[in-house]
Amino acid sequence: MELLYKVHNNLYVNLTNRCPYACTFCLRQTRDQMGESGRLWLEREPSAEEVIAEFEKFDMTQYHEVVFCGFGEPMMALDVLLKVAAFVKQTYQKPIRINTNGAGNLIYGRNVVPELKGLVDCVSISLNHPDKEQYEELVRSNYKGQSYDAMLAFARECVGVIPKVVLTTVATTISAEEEERCRAICDEIGAEYRIRPWEG
Repeated sequence: MELLYKVHNNLYVNLTNRCPYACTFCLRQTRDQMGESGRLWLEREPSAEEVIAEFEKFDMTQYHEVVFCGFGEPMMALDVLLKVAAFVKQTYQKPIRINTNGAGNLIYGRNVVPELKGLVDCVSISLNHPDKEQYEELVRSNYKGQSYDAMLAFARECVGVIPKVVLTTVATTISAEEEERCRAICDEIGAEYRIRPWEG
């Protein structure tokens, strides 16, 4: 199973294929790998010990950052994520980022952000669209009608706990006016706004 893979100068961690969303633009609908990875569809979810063992195969001096982002929502495997992040911090002292849809608190029915404190340096949350109805149509969530508000609430919880909080949209998928509305949302929350390139 491909648990760790390189994208640019970062090492990505593939913990799960589960996700409570079925986003219309999700890359896993059209491919089975990213960057220099092999097939990212997992036969089963790995234990923390299995993921930790994989790090021995990599020269960690080559990588700027360890990123929890695979072919699923990494927060779905929160317990494993926390154990692996603690190992990375203690062993390699590398910055840690989570790329997430922001549904963590919906998934667990509690505020999970405090559990990330001291382990995670950056949370990158998919904002996708400034309009709630459009957002809900795009992400096709299991939590119908709740996802947009929960994502913004999650971002607000992260600010002040996680050193860097970034909300993202994908270039060319929304208008310049909508991007400015997204920027205003981020300013209000106290998060950074990033327009990330389309990697279709």
